[in-house]
Amino acid sequence: MLSLYSRHLYVRIWLAVVAGVIVLMLAAGWLVRVSAESERDRLNSLSREVVVRDANDQVIGTGQATRVRGQGTEFELTLSDGRALSLQITRREPNAGSGSRTPPSWRTPFDFSWLIVAVGLTVALGVYPIVRRLTKRLESLQRSVQRWGEGDLSVRMVEEGQDEVADLAKRFNAAAVRIEQLVSSHKSLLANASHELRSPLARIRMALQLMGDTPNATAQQEIARNIGELDQLIDEILLASRLDASEADMGTIEAIDLMGLAAEECAQVGAELDLAEGADSNALTVPGVSRLLRRAIRNLLENARRYGAGETTVELGTNAGFAIVRVNDRGPGVPPALRDRIFEPFYRLPGASERNGGVGLGLALVKSIAERHGGSVRCEERPGGGASFVIHLPHTT
Repeated sequence: MLSLYSRHLYVRIWLAVVAGVIVLMLAAGWLVRVSAESERDRLNSLSREVVVRDANDQVIGTGQATRVRGQGTEFELTLSDGRALSLQITRREPNAGSGSRTPPSWRTPFDFSWLIVAVGLTVALGVYPIVRRLTKRLESLQRSVQRWGEGDLSVRMVEEGQDEVADLAKRFNAAAVRIEQLVSSHKSLLANASHELRSPLARIRMALQLMGDTPNATAQQEIARNIGELDQLIDEILLASRLDASEADMGTIEAIDLMGLAAEECAQVGAELDLAEGADSNALTVPGVSRLLRRAIRNLLENARRYGAGETTVELGTNAGFAIVRVNDRGPGVPPALRDRIFEPFYRLPGASERNGGVGLGLALVKSIAERHGGSVRCEERPGGGASFVIHLPHTT
């Protein structure tokens, strides 16, 4: 019994409620009894004046009538001739054959105790289902947390009700989803990174073997290109890992002029920069980390240069408090079914070759950067052919 009490919360809550009700009833019963006895003693202590009359209705004496507890009523009289009389009316004892009424059974101490027991049992039976239903949900949460701690990250709680337990279940589910996504993302990142690292390393090894003792310019250029690819891959993997860790410090938040930043990046690759009609210039200044927003625009321009058939434009606009950066190209476009997948780490469109450059992290980084700034990114079909990558950034955060 002691083990059951210590291990189960519902038993402790239930017993606490029952004990509280019993103590309350005992206290109430004691107060009622003390009050009744005090009132009875007060009435017993009161004396009343008595007048004695003869057959002619003449007063022949006076006195006092006093009730004596447990004995009846006493009369102390003084007649008009000076004589003193003392009378006593004893308390009548009921018997079965007299036909007199007996006191109600609940007034006896023994039956009053039974009344308390009956009420206590009624309360105990009524409270138990309520307490058990509450703590059963807590036990379910306990089992889910235990399974989740043992490695089953797919465990979720049933969300029912509007109380604190339901709120706790919702928060647990949200945390479990977030952690499962992070673990899955990191596993995928490591698995794909190991594969992507092997390719340039293998090419470097092969170039070294083919070079022999006499180096040539072509082999040296190939080695340099592969080393640059490795350096870019490592840099993007590290940045992707930091962006996934939402608590990581990405840098100082400051006011960023998207017009100036986009102009600098367009000048680097020879892309055209346009301002959408009706754009609010104030909304093109957004809070953010300069190097991250620069990296996002640069990645989109590099992606457009790589697959966009040489024609790339950047258009800046505003809409409902959001700054919009649109990078357009005239490449083959992206099939509608794959417009979400291209933002996954290390994903390449079917037919894309490693010789085209890139490691499949550029668009994933753009998405992570946009989300860390409270925005979003999507891919659309460009009228006339090609693709448009659109970044939405809030004017305020």
